[in-house]
Amino acid sequence: MALFEDITKGPISTVLIGIGVAMVAPTVIPAMASGLRPLAKALVRGGLTLYDAAREGVAEAGEQLNDLVAETRAEMANGAKAETNSAEEEYVAATGRTRRRRARS
Repeated sequence: MALFEDITKGPISTVLIGIGVAMVAPTVIPAMASGLRPLAKALVRGGLTLYDAAREGVAEAGEQLNDLVAETRAEMANGAKAETNSAEEEYVAATGRTRRRRARS
């Protein structure tokens, strides 16, 4: 341990460490870059896969919501018709005659 502490002390050793790093950097940096490229591609591929899955899930949820809205509207329309028919039947039973419907223009 004392050896590493002694190396880093003094201006000459700092210059020697800098020269050593400058000599090794051209060989180490490209090797690291070529090793990092597949990792970066894998991360991008994973991100795209996640994006596509989320997009598909949101589209499916939207379709299900639209189906629920359409079904509810159909039930409401049928319910309104059933209420109108039952009111008409009650009127006919009470009065013995049907209501006149206005002609729509």
